[in-house]
Amino acid sequence: MTARPKTKAPQKPGKRSAARLAAVQALYQRAMTGRPPVDPLVKEFIEHRLGQTVDDDEYAPADADYFADIVKGVDGFDGELDPAIAANLAEGWSLPRLDRLLLAILRAGAYELKARPDVPTAVIINEYVDVAHAFYDGGEPAFVNKVLDNLAAQFRA
Repeated sequence: MTARPKTKAPQKPGKRSAARLAAVQALYQRAMTGRPPVDPLVKEFIEHRLGQTVDDDEYAPADADYFADIVKGVDGFDGELDPAIAANLAEGWSLPRLDRLLLAILRAGAYELKARPDVPTAVIINEYVDVAHAFYDGGEPAFVNKVLDNLAAQFRA
């Protein structure tokens, strides 16, 4: 069970962009299946999905190490990321109220902002807004932008 983008991208994404998209899909799959151990999930994606066609879904070639870093990093920083994300939600909202795919996008972006100082803030935010656009037509991309922008101020101050 993997989240599928609503449309095919007009051009092939870069390997890091593809890694981010695949990481969000893996995190979503993990959330939907009861949070199984992360290592077998990473191995499955690297060996059988990245750069492959699975059930008519074409996975772009991706930076496997970057993909693994994001998925494992979200798992390792889970106790720090979720409270930070929750603190940046609008009044009346909580993590359980968020769509699981949206939460996967926020967790991946929050992890990169927290743990990848080698990647510029604007790149991280723009990439995850693009991921949100791949799945949503409504206000979710703007929501992702706002939450990640707030987290960037918090994590990178």
